[in-house]
Amino acid sequence: MRPSIVLLRTGLVASLLLSVGARAQVHAPPGSYPPPPPPAVPGAAETTEAVRAVLDAQVASWNRGDIRGFMSGYARRDSLVFISGGTLRRGWQESLYAYMRNYPDQASMGTLSFEEVRIRPLSADHALVYGRWRLRRADHEPLGLFSLLFSRTDDGWKIIHDHTSSAP
Repeated sequence: MRPSIVLLRTGLVASLLLSVGARAQVHAPPGSYPPPPPPAVPGAAETTEAVRAVLDAQVASWNRGDIRGFMSGYARRDSLVFISGGTLRRGWQESLYAYMRNYPDQASMGTLSFEEVRIRPLSADHALVYGRWRLRRADHEPLGLFSLLFSRTDDGWKIIHDHTSSAP
């Protein structure tokens, strides 16, 4: 084999080993818990506070029976993704219509609460949120889990992706 090819192969292998070695030191060993904390994101405290304010406003709107106010926490765009009940919806308008069909009156809406909420800023413009939701109604209390992707937009922090499930 020519010396230039050997050096090229050796350099590629060395680069790969260094890259793998560097990653191994950043990540915890498989199966370790809790996972290491994510790297600090500039403005994380402000992001967390702003996202929490959106969630609080959604709960307040819902509990007033104001679905449109609740929907103001979502990005008003066709690229919004909402996954729930085995259905994938796209777009703000379709999500609004689904809420209006499923919750035609305040009694069906019940009283909403978000519990065990965790807000994890991912960057200066995105945050991941997950937690539990609960509806208190006269006849029963459905509950479940949610994960939300927030994005900083010209209109403030808005949900751009929602995956919500119900507990059996």
